[in-house]
Amino acid sequence: MIEIIYKDKNIIAVNKPSGMVVFQEGNSRKESKSVSLFLKKEFPEIEGLGEERSGAVHRLDKDTSGVVLFARNEKTLSFLQEQLLEKKAKKRYITLVFKPLKRESGEIRTFIERSPKDRRRQRAVKESDGKREAVTFFKVIESFTDFSLLDVEIETGRKHQIRCHLSSIGHPVAGDKLYRFKDQKDPLLLKRQFLHAKSIEIETPEGKKFFEAPLSKDLEDVINLLRKENKTS
Repeated sequence: MIEIIYKDKNIIAVNKPSGMVVFQEGNSRKESKSVSLFLKKEFPEIEGLGEERSGAVHRLDKDTSGVVLFARNEKTLSFLQEQLLEKKAKKRYITLVFKPLKRESGEIRTFIERSPKDRRRQRAVKESDGKREAVTFFKVIESFTDFSLLDVEIETGRKHQIRCHLSSIGHPVAGDKLYRFKDQKDPLLLKRQFLHAKSIEIETPEGKKFFEAPLSKDLEDVINLLRKENKTS
């Protein structure tokens, strides 16, 4: 069951669970479950909007949970995607990363391209070579013995941006199988990458709106256990 956190005549906002793709494309065409397939049962008008995207304004990785927006008509889809393209939307995430950070906040500004060594991965590079810049801001919410809980805001939306950027500065996302380090520890109870799309603030055809999804229970359980471990250590 997918939680619909907001809907009107133009927009649907959902809290995507982990383990599900937003829409089927490329290698994910064989996925038996997707957010778009679920929504089309109640909102058949999204069928074909943006072709195979089925109205999805943006996407999240399969194992990332949180807010995803869908448009219910072509005009709204184009409008919202334009806001993202022009960097007028604020997208915030909560993530747990390996190792405590030495600074309370920071900015990562690089170009991102596909890794020539592993086509599944992206890599952060300093030289542009025609690639588009990616910008990530982070702030430490809470520190633990082996991890840091971060509030992350992205100015752009490149593929695997947060995972790639944080790994590039020595702090890969906890539970991330693709960008993890060889010596990386994962906290007890964590069964997937600890990355949650917390909120989106964006201009809509009816004015600015704010959409928010609470941290999922599996990730809350991980944090609560880390807090208990910190108290007893």
